[in-house]
Amino acid sequence: MEWLERMNRAMDYIEENLTGEIELSEAARRACCSTYHFQRMFSFITDVTLAEYIRRRRLTLAALELQQGGAAKIIDVALTYGYDSPVSFARAFHALHGMTPAMARQGGMELKAYPRLSFLITIKGAEAMNYRIETKEKFEVFGLERVFRTDGGGEAPQTPARLWEQSHANGEAKRLEERAGGLPSFVSPNLYAVNAVCSYRKTGPDTFPYMLCAFKDEASDTDGYATATIPAHTWAIFPSEPHPWEQFGETIETLYRRFYTEWLPTAGYEQADGIEFEMNGTKDGLNYIELWFAVRKK
Repeated sequence: MEWLERMNRAMDYIEENLTGEIELSEAARRACCSTYHFQRMFSFITDVTLAEYIRRRRLTLAALELQQGGAAKIIDVALTYGYDSPVSFARAFHALHGMTPAMARQGGMELKAYPRLSFLITIKGAEAMNYRIETKEKFEVFGLERVFRTDGGGEAPQTPARLWEQSHANGEAKRLEERAGGLPSFVSPNLYAVNAVCSYRKTGPDTFPYMLCAFKDEASDTDGYATATIPAHTWAIFPSEPHPWEQFGETIETLYRRFYTEWLPTAGYEQADGIEFEMNGTKDGLNYIELWFAVRKK
């Protein structure tokens, strides 16, 4: 399947460059998606971040090299696998293997090995997925925009979750709600006025835009806010079951994981431009989520 081939091409590139520089933008290019979406997709599918997977693979190969003996110095092995000092290498090595690199040279030591990942077809789908396909004309949103690095670095807030926390704490989310106007007719009346959209414009190979947004209409007060025009698209929309607040994280993670691992590989669609909405609301007195993915037929 094409989706599997793309993901495995990306893994081939990573494996071939474990002893060199890994450009995440190149891995994402081979997977035919943005850097941001490649890392998100990887973590949802594998339950480990891409950075952690690369770290584990490098330390697995470093351990094999040390156990093979020879005259290679520990500093040389450290440099080969991306560590600029014996101290940082020893710290990372001990965290993974439970021993120092020097101890790993001794015979009979028990080390950990993380094999290369490959993406294969698995049998899933016993549990039904609720979704709908809708085509929407272009519309506008406005709100609080930040540009984040895909690795989570940079100035605070460093993650969308942190932006949500800060905006609720300082009242920005409430002020945006008050200036939002009404919900358009093409969205569920269960949704709140303030939601989120990401990857709606290009910002660079290793960054992505994220906006706490409201739909723009004639009654909206957009003064001081960023605005974005969302082009006409076909949307795959995945609603959650109503759930208590303490299950929010688990619920949204399950929706993302099932989209990437069950629906997307087999549905005959691919993501279009990477645009995603995270919609939140209430239904039957409980929390409710809709994930919108811009898609197109292959």
